[in-house]
Amino acid sequence: MKAFYTIGLLILSNIFMTFAWYGHLKFNEMSWFKNLGFIAIVLISWGIALFEYFFQVPANRIGFKENGGPFSLVELKVIQEVITLVVFTIFTTVLFKNEALRWNHLVGFCFLVLAVYFIFRK
Repeated sequence: MKAFYTIGLLILSNIFMTFAWYGHLKFNEMSWFKNLGFIAIVLISWGIALFEYFFQVPANRIGFKENGGPFSLVELKVIQEVITLVVFTIFTTVLFKNEALRWNHLVGFCFLVLAVYFIFRK
């Protein structure tokens, strides 16, 4: 059960992280955000990223073996990276229609999935 909580929290964390890191690139299309300066954009992104930490920190605490969770620190990091790629890919294809996924991106993603396999291999 802790594994599901950990992965669910990591997914939520990465959704907020992706919006904080890349969502501001779409602000130009929104009239309210169009004229904001750099500092305002950074502060808004920090505000969004705060929610990332509300999910990331508990995910790592719940999931970490030394806290009674099922994952080692390396396993937590690899899970987080794969979730980041999945969330980022969905985000990019939905919001940034001019960004195309090419074969080399998919090959790279496959190698990352292989990394998960080798990290979890006992």
